Parts: sequence; C-alpha cells; structure tokens
Amino acid sequence: MNQIPQSTLELSPIGNCQVTGLIDETGGLLWGCVPRVDGDPVFCALLNGDNQHQGVWRIELEDFASATQSYQRNTAILTTRLESKDGSAIEVIDFAPRFRRSGRMYRPVAFVRIVRPVAGTPRITVNCTPMKNYGEALAETTNGTNHIRYLAGQHALRMTTDAPVGYVLEKRTFRVESDLHFFIGPDEPFGGNVGHEIETMLELTDHYWRHWVRGLATPMEWQDAVIRAAIALKICQHEETGAIVAALTTSIPEAPGSERNWDYRFCWIRDAYYTVQALNRLGALDVLEKYLAYLRNIVDNAKGGAVQPLYSVMGEPELTESFAENLAGYRGMGPVRKGNAAFSQVQHDAYGQIVLPTVQAFFDQRLYRMAGEADFDSLEQVGEMAWKMHDQPDAGLWEFRTRQEVHTYSVLMSWAACGRIATVAQRLGKTEKAEFWRERAAIIRAKIEDEAWYEEGQHYASSLGGTHLDASLLQMIDLGFLKPEDERFQLTFKAIENGLRRGEHMLRYDAEDDFGLPETAFNICTFWLMEALHLAGREDEARELFETMLSHRTRSGLLSEDLDFNNGELWGNFPQTYSLVGIINCATLLSKPWSVIR
Repeated sequence: MNQIPQSTLELSPIGNCQVTGLIDETGGLLWGCVPRVDGDPVFCALLNGDNQHQGVWRIELEDFASATQSYQRNTAILTTRLESKDGSAIEVIDFAPRFRRSGRMYRPVAFVRIVRPVAGTPRITVNCTPMKNYGEALAETTNGTNHIRYLAGQHALRMTTDAPVGYVLEKRTFRVESDLHFFIGPDEPFGGNVGHEIETMLELTDHYWRHWVRGLATPMEWQDAVIRAAIALKICQHEETGAIVAALTTSIPEAPGSERNWDYRFCWIRDAYYTVQALNRLGALDVLEKYLAYLRNIVDNAKGGAVQPLYSVMGEPELTESFAENLAGYRGMGPVRKGNAAFSQVQHDAYGQIVLPTVQAFFDQRLYRMAGEADFDSLEQVGEMAWKMHDQPDAGLWEFRTRQEVHTYSVLMSWAACGRIATVAQRLGKTEKAEFWRERAAIIRAKIEDEAWYEEGQHYASSLGGTHLDASLLQMIDLGFLKPEDERFQLTFKAIENGLRRGEHMLRYDAEDDFGLPETAFNICTFWLMEALHLAGREDEARELFETMLSHRTRSGLLSEDLDFNNGELWGNFPQTYSLVGIINCATLLSKPWSVIR
C-alpha cells in the first residue's frame, strides 16, 4: 500500500466554485468541506495529526513505488500516476464538475474520481473514510447495489460507483481491469450510466476550464505560473454569492508551533479586493461581476453603518471563533480553529476596499450591469464611513488583537475612497459632489503627509505619530498617493528594505505583536518588494527575486501565506489568495512585451 507521508503543503486543489478539495502527492483527498468551503471538513486528514487513515479518500496501489502528478493543461483537473514495484500503474483523475447545462452552471457539491489501469496488473484498495463534526467520528454508512451512503453529521453524501461496492466498503484489495468511476455527491439517485456520465462530465469540465483560460490576457512570460494562479483564485470564489475566500484551509500555522492558526475560509473585504484587482489585469471580469453583487449585499445590509473586515461566503456577519477539539492539527500543531474572531474587529481600510473595485463598474462597458445613480448613492454611504473613520484607531490590516492605532494603511485607503468617489461623481456630471469629495481627499492626504511622516527615521511610519515600519507602506505607489520618484517614498523604501527585508524575503513588520516577533516572511510583502524594485529601476534584481519566489511554489504551482526565510518551507493557510495575487501582479509588471517574439 501507499506509504503515508507526513503532511506537507505539497497539495493540489480541485474545485468548481461550490466545493473544493486538496489532493496530496500520492493522490489522497486530504481536505474537503461540505456543503461549501466553510462547511464541515468531511475529508480532514490534513489536520488529523498522525491519524492519516481517517478523514481521507485514497486509492492505494499495492506494492506502491512512486507517484507523479500534473494538471490537465489549463484546467483544474488533476491526474496522479501511481506505479508499483513491478511496473503496474494506474492513473487517478480528480475533479469537481463544472460546466453549463440546461442554461445554467452545473457545479454540484461533488468530488469525482476516475481510476484507469495504464500498465501491468495493478491492484488497489479504496480507502474512503469521511468524518463528521470536525473529526468527531467516522461517518456511518449504508449501501445499495452500486452506491454507499455516508451519514456525515448534517450532510448525507452518496458515493455512486461502477467499482465493486463490497470491496470498497470492506477496503479489500482487488485488481483493476477496466476504468472505475466514483462520484461522491448529494444523497440522491445518480441518473444514467455512471461511467458514461462521469466521462461526459470530465470532457465538459475540461472544456469549461480551457475556454475560461482562453479569455485571459496573460503576460508573455511566466504564462504557466499566471494561469495556474488564476485558476486557483477562480475556485476560491463561492459563485452562488460572489464571495472570495482568503484561503481554502483553516489552522495551518504561520510558523511551527506558533499557535498563529487561523480560519481563512471566509471573505475578507481586503483580500477579495486584491484578488479582483489581479484578475482584472487578466480580463477575468466574471469574478469581478459576481463579487460586486456580493459587495452590494454587504453594503445594503450595513445600512450606512460600519462594515466588518470579513463575512462568511453567505454574507453572515457572526463568525464566532471556537476550537475543533477532535482534530490534532497540521502535523499535530493545534489548535484547529473554526470561525474567526476578526469579524468583531474594527478595520477601517475596508471602506476603501469596497469603493475601489466598485468604481470600475461606472466605467467598464464590458460589464453586463454597469453602475448608475442608485449605486453612486450607496457608494457615497461607504465614503461617508471612510471619511468618518479615517482618523480613528483600528486593528489595521494585520489584525492586531490586543492593540489599536491609527494605521497609515487604513488612512491611505480612506483617502483613496474619497478620491475615487470624486472621480465617479465627475463621470456622472455631478460637479459639486466631485469637488466635495476631492476636498475630503485633500484633507486626508495632508494628515498622512503631516502625521505619518517620521522625521527622525526619515520614513513614513505604520501609524500616525508612530515610528515603526510596515510593508504595506509600499502600497502608496499602487494607490497613486505617491510617485516612484518622490523623495519621501524613496526614503521609506530604503528604510523598509533595511528594516524588514530578510535576504530574498520580506516581513510584514518587525515589532512584537500578540504572539511575539514574526518568525516567517509574509509572501505578498515579498511581491510588494519586487514591485517597488521595479519602480525604482532595479529591474534585474526584481526579476531575479521573482524567479526565486516562483521556485518556492508547490509542484501544483501555488503558494501559502508565509515562508520560512531560512529554509524556504511554506507555512500558513493554502492556497493563499494574497500570494497568488502577487504572482499575477509581478508577472504582469515584469514580463517582456509580446512584441519581443516578432
């Protein structure tokens, strides 16, 4: 049988914008939640410590020797080839169905596997052991002629298969003599011939993803990296509502034994802003359109009041944090958290991050639904909150749990919100409104210039009146607050390099937080460093750093949130949308133009 390795982040995601799964290097489905990304992880072996034989779905090859793995080109369909010591081999094809059917997108709560014998006389054991209630117990089973029901707490799942059901139930080893098909989905009859239907699903899902990728405006260089990041970002969107989660996992620690273990399966307004910004650069408007609908609901429900930094994918504001006591954690490094207490935090940058993506809807004529007068009224409500809160303390974008300051990044986002609303007002012919919002933006700008500048240190500080450095200050260029040649920006960049750079990587900040000093680099900040190097004219250095960062990706071409700057190991939740955004943005910025291939 397959030797079960220690959990790592060498994982490959599959998904259909309804459910997602993470597959390890030997084809084990280690992580998958139902009925959506923030649901109960019926496949939870990733966080089950040493108990890797429960909460998993493995196709185990007898006398296993080696495995290779790759995605079908430009898709979210994964193929794992397993070989035995005598040369016998199978291929396991994993995907979540996604295609248009009957005039709508078919994206069921379902995971599909196809096992194909490709060499010799392979013998396999099917180990499918979903759990319930965050690892509390194995799901009970009942079965019929060609299906198995798994009673996973509130969710009953049905595996429909043309493999021998008795062998699957009893985990008996048997020879694979023809293609086998497995569909775990809703507890309802599977219509039609399972083999034929699944092969059709495979073909249609393949077509969907290839067609979607065909519409991306990729840079000339690093196309494989950009496409893989874009597909992963796409499956991080919960299409039903338009929400975009920060990552597909919970509680992968930011550093070994640090207890910085957070649940990232929710929609942070900030992270989603960066995601749609990156995908817009590739022309993936479908993600933006869905997300704008999600934002409109968030703003409506806020009724002109405060907006939280994060919500559930369904827009639920209450995300009470608790512990999954029955899961030992990644490599046994608990705790495993469900929910995130940051929902109750005050983070004023959220107002700018609502305004900035919404502004595009007033200008972009490609959109099915362009924004109008009523949308401007709602936008002004968000702007009013940005103005009201621009000089008030908050937890900041790094979500400090035990202290509040007037964070420069939050004030900067309020400035951007007011300025962008002025631009929209001008477009709509509202001259007085445009001047009103420009004046507010000017007042906030003056406050940043006067109070965020740390004269003794000769750099902007992380908070008004403060002295500490923060990598988010590099965003002053991207937001248009400063130009690259501005002396203050150049001095701030120099200070950030001296204070936060660790070789080829960057820290978020270097001051102690609620858990002590940071131990790992924050990947998006390293990408911000590359952008700043490019703008400073240090192009060769930026490209070299980008290539180095790409070398740290998993074999699936993805990154988590954090990286050990001493040994290069990935830590933090996976795949992290922030980090994938960095891949796309830097590739677009640093790539040679298409004209070089003339």
